[in-house]
Amino acid sequence: MKVVITGGAGFIGSNLAQALGERDDISDITVIDDFSFGFRSNLDIAPRATLFEGTILDDDLLDRAFQGAASIVHLAARSSVPRSIAHPVAAHEVNATGTIKVLEAARRAGNPQVIVASSSSVYGATDVLPKHEGLPTRPISPYAASKLATEAYTLAWGHSYDLPVLALRFFNVFGPLQPPLHTYAAVIPSFIHAAMEDKPLPLHGDGTQSRDFTYVMSLVRVLVDAIVRNVSHLEPLNAAFGINVTLLDVIALLEDIMGHTLPIEWLPARVGDVKRSQAESAELLRLFPNVTPVSLREGLEATVAWFRSRS
Repeated sequence: MKVVITGGAGFIGSNLAQALGERDDISDITVIDDFSFGFRSNLDIAPRATLFEGTILDDDLLDRAFQGAASIVHLAARSSVPRSIAHPVAAHEVNATGTIKVLEAARRAGNPQVIVASSSSVYGATDVLPKHEGLPTRPISPYAASKLATEAYTLAWGHSYDLPVLALRFFNVFGPLQPPLHTYAAVIPSFIHAAMEDKPLPLHGDGTQSRDFTYVMSLVRVLVDAIVRNVSHLEPLNAAFGINVTLLDVIALLEDIMGHTLPIEWLPARVGDVKRSQAESAELLRLFPNVTPVSLREGLEATVAWFRSRS
């Protein structure tokens, strides 16, 4: 079985490539990445992967990479809410137009399974918790709007062209290989990196905002199971397990894991950030009953250990 991962040198993509490389039933792993956000070094953990360097906006590259594919996992994107607010057109071009190009290339390749990464940010200003897939979507950032377009196009192609698709709404994924240093870094790697440098933890807002943090290997288990069993679903699907913790709770856990108090640098709340997020995971558990998530503490311990191994 050949699997193609767009954005495969990114944080989630490289962890997935490593997991697929450990399976005998996966014969070919192809990675597409232009290294605008991914890193070549991330592919060190996936020696079986074949790299196609370039953008998902390149039709010829997609056609060459998708040839013979049984499954395509589309992770390539311009991520981050603040980045999209700074560069909204670029977010649209990669996340929305890029997804259409992936879907059309999949059709030219004979309709392999297409799994795409959407985002919990599509729920936006909806206050209901936990957030179930039947809620109205109310994006409050260009990133969220572009991710809603990603899943909407994917499901429309599934309905219109009998393309086997799966649109997964990711919720605050964290873990090894997640970059901590760029301007729009995710919160957990930012916290851990600051702690390792003996610097205050950068905390935007009052810390009571809650998130459904998902350890990357929990998500990878879902993706691998979906690939191996060729799971498709013509509705969006939350890809998280119903955790609801505040950023202050995360800091307290990190203090316990690292064995000392962590000072905080209090910063203004960021435009476009939602206050609370938690997934209703009933449909995910129905479709993937054999996937067991990694606990938040275990995931944080593994992530801290990875950061320590790099220092």
